Amino acid sequence: MEYIVSARKYRPMSFDTVVGQAALTTTLKNAVKSGKLAHAYLFCGPRGVGKTTCARIFAKAINCQNPTADGEACNECESCLSFNEQRSLNIFELDAASNNSVEHIKTLMEQTRIPPQVGKYKVFIIDEVHMLSTAAFNAFLKTLEEPPAHVIFILATTEKHKILPTILSRCQIYDFERMTVQNTVNHLKHVAEKEGIQYEEEALSVIAEKADGGMRDALSIFDQAASFCQGNITYQKVIEDLNVLDSEYYFRIVDYAIANKVSDIMVLLNDVVNKGFDGGLLIQGLARHVRNVLMAKDPQTLPLLEVSQQQSQRFEEQAKRAETRFLYEALRLMNQCDINYRQSSNKRLLVELTLIEVAQITQPDEGPASGRKPRRLKSLFKKLVQQAQPKKAAPQVAPAEQASSIAKASEPQTSVAPSTTASPAPAAAKTVKVANIGMSWGNLRQQSKQKIQVLPGMGTAEKSTMENEEFSQDELELQWMSMCNRMPQRLSGIAARMKNMNPVITTMPNVEVIVPNEIIKDEVENIRGSILSTLKLYLHNSDITLTLRVAELKERERILTRREQFEELVKQNPSVEKLREAFDLELA
Repeated sequence: MEYIVSARKYRPMSFDTVVGQAALTTTLKNAVKSGKLAHAYLFCGPRGVGKTTCARIFAKAINCQNPTADGEACNECESCLSFNEQRSLNIFELDAASNNSVEHIKTLMEQTRIPPQVGKYKVFIIDEVHMLSTAAFNAFLKTLEEPPAHVIFILATTEKHKILPTILSRCQIYDFERMTVQNTVNHLKHVAEKEGIQYEEEALSVIAEKADGGMRDALSIFDQAASFCQGNITYQKVIEDLNVLDSEYYFRIVDYAIANKVSDIMVLLNDVVNKGFDGGLLIQGLARHVRNVLMAKDPQTLPLLEVSQQQSQRFEEQAKRAETRFLYEALRLMNQCDINYRQSSNKRLLVELTLIEVAQITQPDEGPASGRKPRRLKSLFKKLVQQAQPKKAAPQVAPAEQASSIAKASEPQTSVAPSTTASPAPAAAKTVKVANIGMSWGNLRQQSKQKIQVLPGMGTAEKSTMENEEFSQDELELQWMSMCNRMPQRLSGIAARMKNMNPVITTMPNVEVIVPNEIIKDEVENIRGSILSTLKLYLHNSDITLTLRVAELKERERILTRREQFEELVKQNPSVEKLREAFDLELA
């Protein structure tokens, strides 16, 4: 006996057996019952949802000589029998993918002139109609608008946006929906019972999710799984056959992240990678899982979960343990990882860092950070480190010394240049404040207590520590260019303009900068204090003054045209003119 795949063997033969398109099939049946038929229909939607199947059922019902009371074909008259036996002369199927030229459409138009031999209508089903060329569409327009009374066109396509608007306006449009997971599972159960195959509902749910809304895809995957499982479709065998990551991993990762168990997550990630799964797929699957957990927190959004009933209960249980803030932040981190995954040269490290950050969301902060808040990792093993360190006996301090030390600790700390006369205390350990390592451009104006301000990354210095050293023009230009290169990204525009300015020493230590216009002068004035502070620090002279002056008309450089540039070049090198004459060149 010849084997027939399930997608063909269990193809619906009537409107009632069509899965997941109740509204459309009801409309078509009512049109058959009332006899109010349009001359052209357009069925559009995703792949494998029943567009061509409904077109065939509709065409058979239109020509049925004895339709039932609810608009179904009788399957007993000559028209129905000839259609079922694939010998009907009134129903034509055309594949527009391979018959997309003007000649094919003209041949089709000639066939429309011949009236039907049996039945009332000639029905032309054109599948993948979006593949027709523009010329073929234009040749089809007139006939589609005013076809003969005995002709009905049924067009089917998966890409409605590729069809000309003039075609769309001449058709009744029916949009087919994607199959829901539950509808697909119910149909797979029916097929499994007909075939005598044992199954687990979770296994059928995995098949339905893998099909992504297409019933034909679901039946094809079902056949594949049935062959692999040899008549007993189980969850473990299905995920092994389809190379799908077990959803148990996602539940465990979220539970570990809520409990801040980073080490367990890293071990779990290593297990997933060793099984051959890509880290990017893990992040995508985990993002879908967290989204489902978020939907399960509210009874109103619970129906949005396209999973089995058993899985839905597990999501509800995990949603009770997970905070909403944790789920939002985890989704944001995984979405960012998904965006950067392709560009990353060390993909596994990116995935590990993302999972570490997800595991830190519910961890309490260590304390307020000074300055701007950096994006830093928290100490994951802080308790372990504290346990490993030996306890030191507290030194005995006299009351007077203790009060003195408290008073010193309460004083604001400033960065002071090291003195050559002070002797270092050998017993005191040096402390470095992390907040003083770098500075932002915006924080410079906020440091009112400090005497001198400088550009980012340069630290601070007191005026008393600077020596009034003389500097040369070359040193001034060097420090000016270095300062422009260190300016932050948001000031890159003014930094580029400042590179073209030449500061000049008028009288030591007075510096003058000539700017091209008033607009640029205003921009430089906004950061003049920081520029002056930087020059004072790096030129070791606290008496430097900075003057900005707009260039006079005679000082401004005139922009030369291309011909003037060429003439200047010829003056400097006459051989260029000889080269032009030798090749008979003209200036464009």
